[in-house]
Amino acid sequence: MFDDRSPIYHQIAESIKNDILSGALGADEQVMSTNQYAAYYRINPATAAKGFQQLVDEGVLYKRRGIGMFVSPDARDMLLAQRREHFFADVVEPMVAEARVIGIPLDDVVARIRSLKAEEPA
Repeated sequence: MFDDRSPIYHQIAESIKNDILSGALGADEQVMSTNQYAAYYRINPATAAKGFQQLVDEGVLYKRRGIGMFVSPDARDMLLAQRREHFFADVVEPMVAEARVIGIPLDDVVARIRSLKAEEPA
């Protein structure tokens, strides 16, 4: 599950975020404890705890003392908004800038995107 491209705790946080975005984890649903997560993935519990704490700090998870950690009610909406912003900043804006540099009219870019949508299976 883990690779060498980024710290394991960051990969844990991203994995949980992806589970929330996909619907595998819903609002107010309890997540595995840090010890369960560490045992399941055979990692140091402190590493798992650091990933979970990152999510608490970001407002994605919340703690219920003595019970565990849960998905925040607005976590999915918040994550979708963040991903949309990153998509526009990381993908769309550089694409538009490159199109301008090489002389592709924006209408042609939009037309190409629309043609891709038309190719999607129903």
